[in-house]
Amino acid sequence: MSDPPQSPKKRASRNRTLTLSAADRDRLQANIVTEIVGTELPPNQTLQGNCLDFAPHLPQDSIDLLILDPPYNLNKTFNGQTFVKQSVSAYTDWLDHICSTLKPLLKPSASIYICGDWFTSTSIFTVAHTHFHVRNRITWEREKGRGARSNWKNASEDIWFCTASNTYTFNCQAVKQRRKVLAPYRHHDGSPKDWVQTTQGNFRDTYPSNLWTDISIPFWSMPENTDHPTQKSEKLLAKLVLASSNPGDLVLDPFLGSGTTSVVAKKLGRQYWGIDINLEYCLWAERRLELADADPRIQGLAQGIFWERNTVPTSRLNRST
Repeated sequence: MSDPPQSPKKRASRNRTLTLSAADRDRLQANIVTEIVGTELPPNQTLQGNCLDFAPHLPQDSIDLLILDPPYNLNKTFNGQTFVKQSVSAYTDWLDHICSTLKPLLKPSASIYICGDWFTSTSIFTVAHTHFHVRNRITWEREKGRGARSNWKNASEDIWFCTASNTYTFNCQAVKQRRKVLAPYRHHDGSPKDWVQTTQGNFRDTYPSNLWTDISIPFWSMPENTDHPTQKSEKLLAKLVLASSNPGDLVLDPFLGSGTTSVVAKKLGRQYWGIDINLEYCLWAERRLELADADPRIQGLAQGIFWERNTVPTSRLNRST
């Protein structure tokens, strides 16, 4: 049975959140894969269904980058489907089953990123350490919400960086950050040392750290925004894709949500498969991919130009189509 479309919401005049017409839904639904027929599935597809059901039908040793962003161990409703918070052991077992099922799809050189909050991370490390080489834990600032009077406001999330082996891709140069130079050291001849002088100030490209404070979640005024309750920004996914894959590589997101991973993969010249159990979310993903096709900046995006340097304000870096 198809998921019913969400009822229209009254929105502010400047609200740019993605909406779909009935004609959009009819057109886009024809693009969505609901079952795999035959022995091969071409890349660059949105699949609607349970990733555990699709995984046995996908080719083994095919995925270069796995972005795993499952429901966190929280009570959360996704377009009428509720994920119920479990005990730590039960959630760990569930996540272990997910990783065990998806692991055969990975190339030996694959990288894996697993997303979670502080509580879910207790399960993520246990599972990741069992199946993969855990390389690092990225913490990114997710500043939203009013917080609680009886606890510290949760303003961050984790992304665990893992690899399938000791051979993997990491394009450090692609994700260096451009920061303003506060102490501009010079060579003996007076030329800049490890920094550049511009009309906008002095800057240095620095190696990326595992603490990200330059990411914002999508807001209603941004064209990439949807009504998905846990949508991540294109800029965040772009940093992962740029660092841990190369043009032409195949990226898999088995909990695609509103389609951000697939959209970023397309814009950066990667191939992709995105899976989500919710039809409405798959339709959003297909519409965003459609809009990305029409974006005149797509060739620049495929070269990583748009995201690889923080030379413009974050609000602009977060813009999509």
